[in-house]
Amino acid sequence: MSEAQIAHRRLVQSLYKRSLKTAQDWYIDTNLFRRKAVELRIQFDANKNLRHPRQIASAIQEAERQLTELSHPDPYLYPTAPGGTKFERNVHPDTAEPADGNHH
Repeated sequence: MSEAQIAHRRLVQSLYKRSLKTAQDWYIDTNLFRRKAVELRIQFDANKNLRHPRQIASAIQEAERQLTELSHPDPYLYPTAPGGTKFERNVHPDTAEPADGNHH
């Protein structure tokens, strides 16, 4: 596989993963999310046999547009992720020595 094919594959994989993440922001219920995930997979599979560069570029551009358009204004954050409700909740005290060198 050529470098261009590898780069294209990674681009499409990233786009698919971001699409799933965006869908997860909108569909909290597992059954609804799963249904949407199947729809996304069908959309991506419908374009996997495209060979003409302009068709491929158009499909990727359209998917990026949809992803931007459908992005959630308040996306879900895992509780322990930066910005999450439990992020650095129980931070360990600093164990470094004081800058002045005094030990208390």
